[in-house]
Amino acid sequence: MKSIFEEMGSTYRQVGDYLIPNLVLPDTGNYQIGKYGHMRRSCLKEHRQILYNNYVLEGTLFKHLAEIDQACNERMEIIVSAMSEQEGVTEALKAADQMEWVRRINSIHNRAEEIILTELVYT
Repeated sequence: MKSIFEEMGSTYRQVGDYLIPNLVLPDTGNYQIGKYGHMRRSCLKEHRQILYNNYVLEGTLFKHLAEIDQACNERMEIIVSAMSEQEGVTEALKAADQMEWVRRINSIHNRAEEIILTELVYT
């Protein structure tokens, strides 16, 4: 009598007294994971353990993290650009008062990052 695992075409190997399934992980590719990808991984691992385990078992964790990281970086550029334009943080301000420009651009960057973390990383 075959097990469901064997009926699906899979095999076992014997190690001592135990039969261990011959499982092979799919090729994961070479994904570049940055700051937001690592933050997403930590969030999944700590707060969404079942989803994290599903990604690991399906072999799609690194692909997911790379996609999140890329989406966050793209969204960050869009938000920072839009907020800078809306608040008048321009190259003219940078030339006139560098410290004021730095203060404003840092504020915009921090607010944009909070939006991104809420929308993409922690959900």
